[in-house]
Amino acid sequence: MASYQDIEDGRELTSRPIGIFDSGIGGLTVVREIMRLLPGESLVYFGDTARVPYGTKSDRAVREFAWEDSLFLLGHGVKLIVVACNTASAVALSELDRYLKVPVIGVIKPGARAAAAVSNNGHIGVIGTSATVDSRAYETEIERLNPELKVYSTSCPLFVPLVEEGWTEGEISELVVRKYLDPLVAEGIDTLILGCTHYPLIKPLLSRILGPDIALVDSAEETAREVAVLLENKQMMNSTQQCEKRFFVSDLPRRFEDLGQRFLGQPLGNVFIAEPWKGLRPSRTQELP
Repeated sequence: MASYQDIEDGRELTSRPIGIFDSGIGGLTVVREIMRLLPGESLVYFGDTARVPYGTKSDRAVREFAWEDSLFLLGHGVKLIVVACNTASAVALSELDRYLKVPVIGVIKPGARAAAAVSNNGHIGVIGTSATVDSRAYETEIERLNPELKVYSTSCPLFVPLVEEGWTEGEISELVVRKYLDPLVAEGIDTLILGCTHYPLIKPLLSRILGPDIALVDSAEETAREVAVLLENKQMMNSTQQCEKRFFVSDLPRRFEDLGQRFLGQPLGNVFIAEPWKGLRPSRTQELP
């Protein structure tokens, strides 16, 4: 396994970037929250758009992809890796954390921890992709935190295409949301975990439909908070005045740029193609500096 010492490049630890990877574009909601909380930090993002979604792949394949993604980020000298993919967090996080020489944070534990803390009646709902729900990763973590809590999960396969098409409001989106969430509301939940990094983009719609009595736990927000706490506790905050954001994908950089602006709330700038299993090459439309 590659170690942190293998990638020494003379930079101080504090000035190194935070590395984030996801199976595609959804992890940009995590990037957005990290940028909001830690505007002075440099970031390197990798979206594996050539192999998305990870949720339909075997556990063995997901672990292999997660290692390739992580080693690519290590090659950019990152000081911390955020696994901004629920499937990879469920399947590969423990192995990455065990062997990598930099801290590794996933999206499941922060969300589960926040939900367990905020719920008053002990009834917690989880929405996510079919793969995330089938993994029972959120249930397992919540039960570990407090066996008395009851967890009700449902997959919402139409939410991702609605978000990517920009249908975050309107009659059709509202009907779909009600169809998925009505059974959870009937169970008496007072807390709902958004267990997919696409879902923060429909949070206003979810909040309006569910009302003020049901708290929404945004895993992207909670993950960013955990990153901030870890960097502060380990004295790894960027101490320089310079920071940069770099974005890499394994396919379709133009589509990533177009959708990414909606996810991030601002232009991404240059997006480069990277294939961790083959090495780095310039995209057809952008030249590497």
